[in-house]
Amino acid sequence: MTCQISSIVLYGKQPDQVEILPFTPGKLSIVTGDSRTGKTSIATITDYCLGSTNYPVKAGVVRDFVQAYAVQLVAGDRQLFTARPASATTTAAPRLCLIFQPAGSPPPAIDELDFTIPLDVARNMITEFCGIDRSVRIPTRGTVLNPSIRHALFFCFQGQNEIANPEQLFHSQGQEWRSSAIRDTLPYFLGAVDPAQAELTARLKTARQDLKAHAQELAEASRRTHAPGMARALVAEAIQVQLLPPQPEEPDLPTTLALLSEAIESAPQNLTDLPSEDPLALLEREREGLRTQYNRIRAQIGDLKALLSDSGDYLGAARDQHDRLASLGLFTIRPDDPEQAACPLCASPVTSAHDIATQIRDDLARLDDDVEFVSDDTARTRTLIEEAHEQQRDINAALVRNRQAQQELAAGMRQANALANQALRAASVQGRISLYLETAALAQTAPAVRDRTAALTQLIGELEDALGEDTQADRLASFLSRINQKITTKARALRLEHSEHPIRLDLVKLTVVADTPRGPVPLSDMGSGENWLGYHIATLLSLHEWCTEQNRPLPRFLILDQPSQVYFPSDYDGTAPELLGNDRNMLLRAYQVIADTVELLSPGFQVIVIEHADLDGEPFRSAVVRRWRGTGTGLVPNSWIDTAG
Repeated sequence: MTCQISSIVLYGKQPDQVEILPFTPGKLSIVTGDSRTGKTSIATITDYCLGSTNYPVKAGVVRDFVQAYAVQLVAGDRQLFTARPASATTTAAPRLCLIFQPAGSPPPAIDELDFTIPLDVARNMITEFCGIDRSVRIPTRGTVLNPSIRHALFFCFQGQNEIANPEQLFHSQGQEWRSSAIRDTLPYFLGAVDPAQAELTARLKTARQDLKAHAQELAEASRRTHAPGMARALVAEAIQVQLLPPQPEEPDLPTTLALLSEAIESAPQNLTDLPSEDPLALLEREREGLRTQYNRIRAQIGDLKALLSDSGDYLGAARDQHDRLASLGLFTIRPDDPEQAACPLCASPVTSAHDIATQIRDDLARLDDDVEFVSDDTARTRTLIEEAHEQQRDINAALVRNRQAQQELAAGMRQANALANQALRAASVQGRISLYLETAALAQTAPAVRDRTAALTQLIGELEDALGEDTQADRLASFLSRINQKITTKARALRLEHSEHPIRLDLVKLTVVADTPRGPVPLSDMGSGENWLGYHIATLLSLHEWCTEQNRPLPRFLILDQPSQVYFPSDYDGTAPELLGNDRNMLLRAYQVIADTVELLSPGFQVIVIEHADLDGEPFRSAVVRRWRGTGTGLVPNSWIDTAG
């Protein structure tokens, strides 16, 4: 069983100041009142106490006179008290107080609160209390996530700027990364995600990422078998200052390290006959040669791919021609007379067809030979392409080493040029060689990279076989079809435009769409705030109705902030909260749909509405639990403000 809200608790700056705002689980509860009475803080306090990263409680009376906030969640006979201190800045407090209580227990006193639980631990505890399975791993585009209470709240809040927003259907949808999280986690909350299958899918995604990373690791280890560019540059410098003799060819790594060790042992001296060849110029010529070789191989690959494409086209055409000739080759050769064609049905001689049959057989034989030759050539072409790609990779590695050598050599020469005495220049080179050899010695002690390609490939194959056919998409489509029927029914009860057509939830674009004879009409293309409000209410109620009926772990509460705003003028000052005429009837109709859904799911679902309007009709009137109008009324008691003053 998942949770509902039994109360919001505020602790004032004085020890005896405690304000409790109770709510009845399984009921529609409305808090109505004037502006600046703290109504919206009901939603932001709930969000804050359920693990919000930021501090959503807005500046004003609530922030000024409250030192701690709390929410009491109830699930069956269990109750969770979650409290969080107010913050002196806009940064959220990093620790919470969580206390498990029997259902119906009053909130503890302020001196009993111990704010010691880190935010991430508190989120996990609240998640588990709400019945959300933290072991489920949902693959996403960039990583794997575990569903939590923070994901569930996307479907439990509708803020004042969200409840009639034509561009955003869910809470926080417009914020960074939230849209992706909504798409990824909603299938879990609806029940379309099989935990075992999700685990296998997550493992498969991880294994594929590991295989890709391991291939890069092996490639890097392979490149290390050549002398790094820095080592080559140091050898070139050592040769220039005559610490080493010229080398006939590029040494490998062990030889390079040995040469550098030899250079350290050489005695620096005044040099009179420096090498005439500039080592930087040698490296630049080498680089140009590598680039020319790379471009030549790239052109060769292009030619080979074009040849492969032409071969594929020819093979297709040849096989088609072979099939046509084979279907015409009905005439056979008589066993007793190889020169005579025979009817395929009665085997009687058919003299006139001999030339035709012979020609068909010759053409078929020729096509068979051509296809065999081209097929063999195609395999060889693919091999040549792969070999060319391997050469490209080797050249890329050589270019990297060349660039490293140029950079190191240029830096060394700048330093050496500052030294007038050649012996000092040689000593400077020896010092940098010594530093490099110390670093290289540490690298040599690192463990060798073990090739795990075969094991990872086998694991990927096993996971793919275990997954078989993924049925999650079919389950999700089936569930959404049922939910769409509920949305359509509620939209018609609200008498919304386009509700005479099928209405569906578009999980890709995160909106609702009316499928009309003229084509799909998304929410953003529907006119009037009344439609936007109505479809928001219909969608959220339908999702909660489905999750409650299917016993899914979505918290059983929905907080709506000011649904009536679409019926008031923009300059409404709150002096005449009563609506008249059709607007009043439409708003009462919306509340009737909400009340009917709550009654249908009773006691399994709760709706809390924060309102500016005040209607005398049902079901609004009987659902009001607080009416904050007039001086001195609001979420924060007036006595707290007077005491502070």
